[in-house]
Amino acid sequence: MGIPMATEMRLLRRIADLYIDGFRSMKVGRELWLLIAVKLLILFGVMKIFFFPNYLKTQYDTDTERSAHVLDNLTKE
Repeated sequence: MGIPMATEMRLLRRIADLYIDGFRSMKVGRELWLLIAVKLLILFGVMKIFFFPNYLKTQYDTDTERSAHVLDNLTKE
């Protein structure tokens, strides 16, 4: 049967209020979360640039060549 939609929404709202009030009352935690977010942004930004270059854009000129390369590599046995 399941839970009625109105009850589900009230439960989700109460959970959201719990987290919102918790973050609102934080002092040190807010700065730590900001530090974590900045660190992750820098980390993934650097990883994207150095470890995940856009190989298809540098090796192939047209979309047809790129799609052929992808298809060849997906269907190799």
